[in-house]
Amino acid sequence: MRQTNHRPERRRFLAASILIGIGLGGFFDGILLHQILQWHHMVSTPVPPDTLANLEANTVGDGFFHALTWIVTLAGVLVLLTTGGERGIAGSGRRFLGGLLMGWGLFNVVEGIIDHHLLNLHHVRPGPDEFLYDIAFLLWGAAMIAIGAYVVQSRPEAASGQDTAVGRA
Repeated sequence: MRQTNHRPERRRFLAASILIGIGLGGFFDGILLHQILQWHHMVSTPVPPDTLANLEANTVGDGFFHALTWIVTLAGVLVLLTTGGERGIAGSGRRFLGGLLMGWGLFNVVEGIIDHHLLNLHHVRPGPDEFLYDIAFLLWGAAMIAIGAYVVQSRPEAASGQDTAVGRA
């Protein structure tokens, strides 16, 4: 007998998408800001990467950061596997996309407050405008949380009968 009340699976489905969003946000930050642009590393404020030894220390910090984002992403995937048929319900792609945005935004806000402001481990882009970059990072995260929450709460178009955000699994 198929269960008609999908509340527990919907919550689990949203939790999975938020966890995956947190992990993907961390990967985006690490890959783009740490590696490609090389604006900062995990501990580049207290340990400036201006010597080979300091760069190695920062690279190890980046490695632990990436390991943590991998674990969070894996946790999201494992939770997603326990959601039963939730992925096949109308609107699930939209809810998944909204959860991804919420998770990525949550990553930005939490990581930005803790690492940039409280612990002063690094700044988005060190230099004369570092405070503006740090604030923009927080605002970008807050905007993603708000947009994601809106997408999760919005109702799919009744006329289309399709899930247009991500597609159904």
